[in-house]
Amino acid sequence: MALSGLFLILFLAVHLAGNLQLLKHDGGEAFNVYAKFMTSNPLIKTVSYGNYFLILLHIFIAFALTLKNRAARGTEGYAVSSGKSSSLASRNMGILGTIILIFLVIHMKDFWAQMHWGGIPTATYDGVEVKDLYKVVALSFVQGWYVALYVLCMIALSFHLWHGFTSAFQTLGLNHMKYNPVINFVGRAFAIVVPSLFALIPIVMFFN
Repeated sequence: MALSGLFLILFLAVHLAGNLQLLKHDGGEAFNVYAKFMTSNPLIKTVSYGNYFLILLHIFIAFALTLKNRAARGTEGYAVSSGKSSSLASRNMGILGTIILIFLVIHMKDFWAQMHWGGIPTATYDGVEVKDLYKVVALSFVQGWYVALYVLCMIALSFHLWHGFTSAFQTLGLNHMKYNPVINFVGRAFAIVVPSLFALIPIVMFFN
């Protein structure tokens, strides 16, 4: 769970770097060229397949751990609740993860599936014809309800990362009194900055 989570955290950072190309005022050229590279480079495609596998693995392990924990508690639950000492995010990782899973299904259907099998218009840059994925994204982000859903899911992602980032290091035994403050700071910063920037993209495109 920790290893797959850390890999997905790295993926989020790379994915954000690409998505920020959407904010360039170039009619979508930077994003379309980036998307063409990401979908045609053999190495990147191989890593993508690994990423899909790790997403599914992360989800499977989460469900397995949830069932195991429920079986261990039994029907009566614990005599003493740890709610006061645990964070809101840690107590609701299952709910947050479910929201993110629903978002992933919608996201894959609207963008990934469209990219592979949809009738997407093309654009030409320096004599090279590419799929105009920028137009697909732009048409999605002019819909207020879609932007609101995206932002809400990014809030869920933020809370999920708030607990998951530092928890992964602890699970792997990489926590230490000397380094824990740094790990906690980086984890909290990542949990705030990355989802916020993801959420900023549809908001900016909607108002523009």
